[in-house]
Amino acid sequence: MAELVGTIAWVTGAGSGIGEASALALAGAGATLVLTGRRAEPLDAVAARITAAGGTALALPGDLTRPETAGEIVAETVRRFGRLDILVNNAGLNIAARAWRDLTPGSIDTVLGGNLSAAFYCSAAALPPMRRQRGGVLIHTASWAGKYISPVSGPAYTAAKHAVVAMSQSINMEEYRDGIRSTAVLPAEVATPILDRRPVPPNADERAAMLQPEDLGALVLFIATRPPGVCLNEVTISPTMNRMYGT
Repeated sequence: MAELVGTIAWVTGAGSGIGEASALALAGAGATLVLTGRRAEPLDAVAARITAAGGTALALPGDLTRPETAGEIVAETVRRFGRLDILVNNAGLNIAARAWRDLTPGSIDTVLGGNLSAAFYCSAAALPPMRRQRGGVLIHTASWAGKYISPVSGPAYTAAKHAVVAMSQSINMEEYRDGIRSTAVLPAEVATPILDRRPVPPNADERAAMLQPEDLGALVLFIATRPPGVCLNEVTISPTMNRMYGT
């Protein structure tokens, strides 16, 4: 498969989980990857896997909750490669003490900053080069919690992911004239390291029944390779054994 040869894809939260799987899937289709996360070591490991398979990847670590980081990374991406075609807006986090009784102003800011502000900063930074190219795809990792409210994810994370879905829809409303398409992906439980931050982390059997990162990587690749006239506004995906139905 070489559908994305010549394209530049920026994946955030690329050092593990959905971000890592998405980066590998896009690279397998020929895209050049820019990888961002807080820590350089896991990004370098993903980049090494891509280059070992014959692809091209550049690790640009950074804290995306800082308002300036996304713009700096996009500027460096365009300087090196001349364009930006795909943003996988995947960076996110949660906290263990997530119920209302445990929230503090600081923990609220941490969750909203890591899941909503960072997503806005990355989108705002990616749109100018896409407008110049008159085309681009933004894929945002929202959550089942971005559509359905339950106590599992906590109120701050739930509110942030609802807002990410609204953000994505607003991009389509404003940017479609320049051929830009935005998709919110709403997965139920995925077996990624963020589960370790739950008050009671799932056990191995429970994780095995969840969506796997590779399932989301395949979905990201599918979205990124739709024809220019097709926009998948929102995709809700769950494991067949979806525990969210009974929560």
